Amino acid sequence: MTVHFVGAGPGASDLLTLRAARLLAAADVVLFPGTYLDAAVLDHCRPGARLVDTQRLDLDRITAVLVAAARDGLDVVRLTSGDPSLYSALHEQARRLGAAGVAWDVTPGVPAYAAAAALVGTELTVPRVAQTVVLTRTHARSTAMPERESLAAYAVTGATLVLHLAITRTRELMAELAEHYGTGCPVVVVHRASQPDELVLRGTVGGPDPIADRVEAAGLRQAALVLVGPALAARPEGACESHLYSAERNR
Repeated sequence: MTVHFVGAGPGASDLLTLRAARLLAAADVVLFPGTYLDAAVLDHCRPGARLVDTQRLDLDRITAVLVAAARDGLDVVRLTSGDPSLYSALHEQARRLGAAGVAWDVTPGVPAYAAAAALVGTELTVPRVAQTVVLTRTHARSTAMPERESLAAYAVTGATLVLHLAITRTRELMAELAEHYGTGCPVVVVHRASQPDELVLRGTVGGPDPIADRVEAAGLRQAALVLVGPALAARPEGACESHLYSAERNR
């Protein structure tokens, strides 16, 4: 049997792909990250399916469930929050399954940053302002970052930054980014985009309306993205219309 790694999207039950919903409906065993998903996502599972919340399981225990179910000939889905290509531990789990001789495949999902941008109604790339989006995280209680991937190295480009797993260090990170973006640069924090308790906080890197004050007042500790960059402004300075759709190009 095959273990299906399935992107559950940002958490809303209606933001799964059709393929994801089909796999859930057929699965005998479903492993899911309870910390990040709206429970309604599991409504796609068939009655009687075994549901395993992985939020308190380590990788070896998760793998043991996957391998045992597959060897018993059961259909297995391993749900991941967002898309499996980002911070899902897909690499580690797939390596273990391969060593155990268990087949696996991947079904993509809506990434959290896309849901966050949709919620605030913004495009992360704006002509002549920012044409690059950097998806990264910071090091706190998680795996250390490679030395070459410093936040300052990305910030100096002026790209739109999407920071995962960074909400508990917001004040420290804004102090680091102020040198490159300026204290007035817009920042948007999105907590649980697409879920019933979603929350959007807007502020600036520093200045009179620092985003760190708003994050601390809201008591956010997890499940939030921090978006930083001039493209997030209501009217980004220096922006122009896209050449791709210009009347001049289409003459």
